[in-house]
Amino acid sequence: RSLHNAPPPALLLLFTARVNTSPMLSSGCPDRCVCDDQLVVQCAGQHLTTFPVNLPLATRQLIISNNRIVELPPLALNYLSDLVYLDCSNNSLTEISESTFGNLRKLAYLDLSFNTLIHIEDRTFGPLVSLVMLRMTDNPGLSEMHQDAFVENAALQVLDVSRNNLTVVNITSLIALPALRSVGLSGNPWSCECDNEDLCLWVHLEDEGQTVCGSPADMQGRRLGEVGIQLRTLCHQTLGSWDYLFFVVIGFVIFAAGTVSAWVMGVIMVLYERYIKKKDEQLDVDDEEESSETGHTSHLCPSRLINVRTH
Repeated sequence: RSLHNAPPPALLLLFTARVNTSPMLSSGCPDRCVCDDQLVVQCAGQHLTTFPVNLPLATRQLIISNNRIVELPPLALNYLSDLVYLDCSNNSLTEISESTFGNLRKLAYLDLSFNTLIHIEDRTFGPLVSLVMLRMTDNPGLSEMHQDAFVENAALQVLDVSRNNLTVVNITSLIALPALRSVGLSGNPWSCECDNEDLCLWVHLEDEGQTVCGSPADMQGRRLGEVGIQLRTLCHQTLGSWDYLFFVVIGFVIFAAGTVSAWVMGVIMVLYERYIKKKDEQLDVDDEEESSETGHTSHLCPSRLINVRTH
């Protein structure tokens, strides 16, 4: 989904409303910056190489774009707890950490475009619980974003990471954001291989027409939306070496289990047959003994009878 370079009018109205209802700006203003009674500090295009000092603590909007600032010092920045709008675009920022924005819980708009960022760490934007729009475009060296970089930004509606050097992204963590409605992904050399299948399928569903493959060579220039379904078929039709190894192990386990089971059943059957045979033999012996005793009794009875009569 394509994004415009400027924040939406509705978002600007939100910032204006927040500014107009705030108290007057405290006295003092950084060198080469302009401060007004609307709590806006304008330091754009002043050839600054360091973050401006002596900022009024009540500042709501801070614009330091188009300078040569290389670092956002957490200690100075986090004093601005009422900051709602921060534009750091077109500077020389190389690193952003979780501590950078540790106390900016009201910040709704953040622009880090046109810098020299390299990677985004775990929960970098975690403290920004009110963040609505994040622009992070045109950082040529930005090749990695941690999968949990945005997990705590439940209010995030617009995310633009266009024209960086990203090849893969965990789209699952983005889909889980409840308010997210727009994601800019174009201009990155995305990998159109199996490890990025979910992204390609998601872009297909979202009909993102400007996002194209950067690799492999046979897919360069093709839109991710076109290769999503193709990857699903391609990535699941063949078995890898681990799959074959799994089948071999499972086969061996089944064979061993079957062999052991057959042996146990065989032993049980032999023992059972021996038990039955022994029991039958014992019954035969008992029958023979009973028959012998019965015959002997019958043979003695007539003699006794004769003796009785004679007597």
